[in-house]
Amino acid sequence: MAAVLRGSRNLWGRSLKHVDFTLVSSRSMASKTQVGFIGLGNMGKPMAKNLLKHGYPVIATDIFPESCKELQELGAQIVDNPAEVADQADRVVTMLPSSPNVIEVYTGPNGILKKVKKGSLLIDSSTIDPAVSKEMAVAAEKMGAVFMDAPVSGGVGAASSGKLTFMVGGVEEEFTAAQELLTCMGANVVYCGAVGTGQAAKICNNMLLAIGMIGTSETMNLGIRLGLDPKLLAKILNMSSGRCWSSDTYNPVPGVMEGVPSGNNYQGGFGTQLMAKDLGLAQTTATNTKTPVPLGSLAHQIYRMMCARGYSGKDFSSVFQFLREDEENEGQ
Repeated sequence: MAAVLRGSRNLWGRSLKHVDFTLVSSRSMASKTQVGFIGLGNMGKPMAKNLLKHGYPVIATDIFPESCKELQELGAQIVDNPAEVADQADRVVTMLPSSPNVIEVYTGPNGILKKVKKGSLLIDSSTIDPAVSKEMAVAAEKMGAVFMDAPVSGGVGAASSGKLTFMVGGVEEEFTAAQELLTCMGANVVYCGAVGTGQAAKICNNMLLAIGMIGTSETMNLGIRLGLDPKLLAKILNMSSGRCWSSDTYNPVPGVMEGVPSGNNYQGGFGTQLMAKDLGLAQTTATNTKTPVPLGSLAHQIYRMMCARGYSGKDFSSVFQFLREDEENEGQ
C-alpha cells in the first residue's frame, strides 16, 4: 500500500518535496500501534530502527530531511514536522541535541503540543536541563498528555544494538507504558522518580564519564611517554584497580580497540560539543544546589577549550588527541 505526503515548509524552515513511502503490512506491525519519533541523528536513528525491528510502525521527522531516508526505506512514514507526528501517534519519542531544541519541538508553531492527542505519552530521551523537563511536563499536562524524561547512556554502539540504559523520570503509574517501548531500544530501563530525575541521573553520569575519559587519556599518554605499549598498558589497567568504561570499552588511544571512535579518527560516537553542553548543565545544577564539583568544573573547561580548538565535531574521547597536541605545542 503506497501513500504520498505533500511537501510544505516545516517549522525548521525547510521545504520537503513530495515523499513516497510504502507502508509495512506485516502482521507484527499491524498488531502494534504507531509510535512517533522525532530526531534522527546519531542516536535517534538507530533507536527508531530498533522500534521498527520490534514490529512497531514508526512515523518520524527530523530537521534534516536527508536523515529520514534510511528509516523511510525500512518502512517508516515520514512527515513534515512534530505536530504532524503528534497528530497521528499517541506515543512519541524525542531525541534532540539541547534544551532549546526540545522547547521548540514541543511548544513551537509546529510543535508536538499543537496537535497532541489527550492521553498521549511523550517520552523525551534528550539530555537537557531538568528544569526544562519539568516545564514540558506542565505544558503537556495542560493538553491532557503525559511527559516523561528518559535520557540514555551507552553511546551509538548501544543505540544500534538495543542495549542502551534509560533513566526515566515521571509519573510512576505511567512507567510501565514507557518501559514497553524503551525495552525495545535498551537493556536497562530504570525508574528514577518524578519528572526531571532522569535528567539528574544522566547529568551526574556524564560528568563522571567526562572526568573518567580525561583521566584515562592522561594515564595512557603518560604510559606511552614512559615507553609502554598502549595495548599492554590498557590490558594491565583493565585487570587492575584503574579499570573503567573509558579504558575497557571505549579506549581513547587509536589502535588499542576496534569499533570505537578512536579507531576511526574520532568520528561518530558522542560529540565533544555535546559533552561540553552536558558538563555545562552539571555546572548549572551544581551552582544552584551549592554542590562542590571541582573536577567536573575542570572537565567542563577542558571540553570547552577543545571546542574552541576545532574538536567540536569529534568524539569526546578525542581529549587524548587534544592532550597530545598540547604536549607537542609545549615542546616546540
